[in-house]
Amino acid sequence: MAVTRTFSIIKPDATRRNLTGAVTKMLEEAGLRVVASKRIHMTREQAEGFYAVHKERPFFGELVDFMISGPVVVQVLEGEDAVKRNRDVMGATNPADAAEGTIRKTYAESIEANSVHGSDSDENAAIEIAFFFNEDEIVG
Repeated sequence: MAVTRTFSIIKPDATRRNLTGAVTKMLEEAGLRVVASKRIHMTREQAEGFYAVHKERPFFGELVDFMISGPVVVQVLEGEDAVKRNRDVMGATNPADAAEGTIRKTYAESIEANSVHGSDSDENAAIEIAFFFNEDEIVG
């Protein structure tokens, strides 16, 4: 398998509870390497732009409000089949459905406050990485 990159967000519910290191440790133990990371407080414009694909969905406003409610950690992760590996360690969107030992089963508070976001495809990973990072910020 090829080494690829994916994008991850440690969401406000996890940063509020000081879980950044614990979540990152789980990612690293799953074989992913953090090649870029920064803690930011998303603006409303950033959150609306990032989640624009969901603009017509009924949960869009609540999602944006949640994502700007506190700091997040945006990361570029690298590893073999990084998108799949990250999605496997994150677990199902609904923590009640997530497998034991996954980030969401371990740390999520609810389906909305589910601690992490991860890209769902290599194509979206490239778009999401470029949304938050310049190439010179990614150091492998």
